[in-house]
Amino acid sequence: MESIQKVSQDLSLANQTISEQLEPTVSEAFKQDFFTKLRGGFFLVLGYLLSPLCWWNDLLFNLPIAYGFGYVCSLLSPKLLVPCSIIGYWLTNIVGILLMQLGSADVFQKESKQRNLKKELLTGLISSTIFTVVVIVLIQLKILDAPVLFSNN
Repeated sequence: MESIQKVSQDLSLANQTISEQLEPTVSEAFKQDFFTKLRGGFFLVLGYLLSPLCWWNDLLFNLPIAYGFGYVCSLLSPKLLVPCSIIGYWLTNIVGILLMQLGSADVFQKESKQRNLKKELLTGLISSTIFTVVVIVLIQLKILDAPVLFSNN
């Protein structure tokens, strides 16, 4: 009878030890997943604000950043202000699309897997370039209306 009680105590002690070992692992995995999703959400929102998908972002985000980029470039040569501002504007839109892509992978991906940053950047650059070309083609075919800024009048 004593041996049964001893085995029962050993089993309950082993069960308690296993439970104590598993609890930190589960909570650490939950914390890591939570912070990954939080980081992804931050990148997704920031990318949306910088991307061409947000209609009001230009005045508040993209143009000031583009002008700052052009201003820094104009310190080298004053003639670089306008061209570098245009390049800076384009870069803010590209960075926005890339941030949205990286953030959505963190938020919506079910399982965490090893990420290849070079491949993701290349994919984002290609997809944003295709997006830009499609918009230009739609404007040229008069499917999308272009602002008065681009008219010949």
